[in-house]
Amino acid sequence: MDSSYQRIVTGAIAVGLVFGTFTLGVYAGYTNRPEAQKIAGLVGMEASVASAGQADFSPFWKVWNLLDEKYNTTGEGDDPQGRVWGAIEGMVASLGDPYTVFLPPEESEKFSDDISGSFHGVGMEIGVRNDVLTVIAPLKDTPAERAGMRPGDIILKIGDTLTTNISADEAVNLIRGPEGTDIALTVLHDGDDEPIDITITRAVISIPTIDTEIRSATTGEIVATAGSNDVFVIHLYNFSAQSANLFREALRSFIESGTHKLVLDLRGNPGGYLESAVDMASWFLPSGKVVVRESFADGRDEITYRSKGYNVFNDSLRMVVLVNQGSASASEILAGALSEHDVATLVGTRTFGKGSVQELIPVTENTSLKVTVARWLTPEGISISEGGLAADVDVSITKEDLEAQRDPQMTKAIEIVNN
Repeated sequence: MDSSYQRIVTGAIAVGLVFGTFTLGVYAGYTNRPEAQKIAGLVGMEASVASAGQADFSPFWKVWNLLDEKYNTTGEGDDPQGRVWGAIEGMVASLGDPYTVFLPPEESEKFSDDISGSFHGVGMEIGVRNDVLTVIAPLKDTPAERAGMRPGDIILKIGDTLTTNISADEAVNLIRGPEGTDIALTVLHDGDDEPIDITITRAVISIPTIDTEIRSATTGEIVATAGSNDVFVIHLYNFSAQSANLFREALRSFIESGTHKLVLDLRGNPGGYLESAVDMASWFLPSGKVVVRESFADGRDEITYRSKGYNVFNDSLRMVVLVNQGSASASEILAGALSEHDVATLVGTRTFGKGSVQELIPVTENTSLKVTVARWLTPEGISISEGGLAADVDVSITKEDLEAQRDPQMTKAIEIVNN
């Protein structure tokens, strides 16, 4: 693979945040086309597609010509290039895959801005699950989290717009907006019977990456320094380009703390760079052990991603990985590898189940196509897309727990590493 491209695995589309997808070099197919065809957008498509026996484009061109002839005789409000973008968006939407989308100029620019790591928005990752617009996770210390948004929330309305049959990208465009402005959402919390209205004030969001803390083995409370029997906790919020280095430093602090009990908190982590997930798994797995498998529907051989073999921990390590329905994609890859290789116990609830692989392909200088090309499988061949990963120890957080600021999942994790 061309080293200029990055493979990124993400939960879905974020409201003001998309970690993106990986890209491969198919741009030449566009750049080598004649200039006249680039300007016309779809000129020449009819002949090339129809001659291959794949589709009859004559209805498309008939409608195009009818619009030229009949629509809006004053000539106002017609944007031929906008028609091209709309036609492509409709074609891509016909596949029925919420992760395969065409990004016209404005959306493509937002996508690029999001990857930079700072944006205006409310700070939560959303996606379409079971045809329903769902919150994957609010980001730490963001307006969405402070307003009470939770993983698994169903967004029924954005302002006055119903979210029935809406794509994640369309939802993002509705929710995003300038800093200091409000957006009203009608939300059904997971487990509740009645929806509620939540108003969130947009802000400049800086993406957090990692935090560490030490918890007492006896009380579970955060302590300043670790005893040999206490528990070291790493909270990982995303798999950014910097997260692998930050994770290495966190592990250094863990080793220096003198304890052998580790809790890795991946709750609400929507994913990010595949390379970061593989690098993190490599600290716990011998060289060559499978971290994740990439499976293709077209019969191509699987691609296997293996541990780099840092493998610095011995059998005395006691480790729990915390997961919930906000843990997606790269989080599921790392959690699945550590669980199936018997390094860690998964505690929490079933993960989101975002196991598809996307390529981000430039189409023109200012548009791109994000297309699903493969599926992620755990080392044992379990498809992450088919329902996510089940926790080894299932522990839910109730509404009463939230109100009382209790964290029974963390409590169970500490109990397990202590025993």
